[in-house]
Amino acid sequence: MAEPEYPVRIGLEQALEIVGARAAQHRLPVETGDLADAQDRVLAEDMRAPHPLPPFANSAMDGFALRGGDLPAQGERTFALIGEVFAGADSAPPIGAGECVRITTGAPLPPGADTVVIKENVVVDGDSITAKAGEKLHANVRAAGEDYMEGVIAIASGTWLRAPQLAVLAALGIAHVPVRRRPRVAVIATGNELVPAGQPLAFGQIHESNAVMLASLAREAGAMVVARRCVRDDPEALREALLDAALEADVIVTSGGVSAGEADHLPRVLATVGDIHFHKVRLKPGMPTLFGQIGACLHFGLPGNPVASAVTFRVFAGFALRAMLGVTQVPKPSCARLAAPVHKRHARAELARCSLHTDEQGTQWAMPHAKQGSGMLRGLAESGALALLPADAHEFAKGDVVMLWPEYF
Repeated sequence: MAEPEYPVRIGLEQALEIVGARAAQHRLPVETGDLADAQDRVLAEDMRAPHPLPPFANSAMDGFALRGGDLPAQGERTFALIGEVFAGADSAPPIGAGECVRITTGAPLPPGADTVVIKENVVVDGDSITAKAGEKLHANVRAAGEDYMEGVIAIASGTWLRAPQLAVLAALGIAHVPVRRRPRVAVIATGNELVPAGQPLAFGQIHESNAVMLASLAREAGAMVVARRCVRDDPEALREALLDAALEADVIVTSGGVSAGEADHLPRVLATVGDIHFHKVRLKPGMPTLFGQIGACLHFGLPGNPVASAVTFRVFAGFALRAMLGVTQVPKPSCARLAAPVHKRHARAELARCSLHTDEQGTQWAMPHAKQGSGMLRGLAESGALALLPADAHEFAKGDVVMLWPEYF
């Protein structure tokens, strides 16, 4: 048998390098949308502050605005109360020596004022107030531009737009934002044994779960699912499904059909309609993972075992979607100590399903789930993290530090 022209049984790091390089060549186009519709989109250009934020000096508290240099160094001093300024005011009386105005939070500071004394710290007597020594110059004042100066980059290109980022853009008066188009993902589950939830099971059948799970993972990754279907283990049916999906999707994600069994047709079919960039990764779960493309459409052939399918989507497909969206934020590395010893019998890297807890000293612990089988959904559903057990290492003691696979989305 001739050797394949693509890498086989490669390491995790090499596989990620190949995926990242290919995905970066498929950067998604830019579209401009309303700020109100930009949640969970990825910003495509740097957004600079068109004006300072806040745009003017204003009060941080309810109180009285005055000249800080008039405050007493000792004892107390009386100030003439000459007016009031509320948030939204279109004018304010100028402040002279020994004068003050009543002011509310967010209201613009009157000309001449540079300090606000909170209402609880003064005595009001008709048209005057009395302030005691101990008040600070410039206290309780938000300076113009203390948050963002005009012209600075407020939100950088490649940023996921969540609630805080949307608030910044709104506060700067930006109503329309350039964002990357959402990736279009087609999900295909393969297998003669699959039937939809809600239908009774005949002999040898199981309810289909991978397509449901992978479509959900794709949406969590910021993608739009344009197709979700099941295909029997038939080369011609698979070929037709792949070609149809490639016409409308940026990424195809399949589950099953990538191993070495008689019904595993996907590598051969993909080779006839597209290209294979690698097949099989030294990773548990997920060794049979395949990566290729059909025309401009990337294709991830994930294992049929549900846990392997979920893990490899997160590791490879999710990583590719970030690159296609131009995401520049890198998740902070996270580590934990193993709460129980682990014996790894193979030389591959492994992503063990774990639950996390933090002790009273602030140390984070990862407890490997008892059900680590790649077909055992319970271990996936009851775990909150994936702990990376490096290749070639076999024995991990309780207390050993392990890296947690980053949460990209």
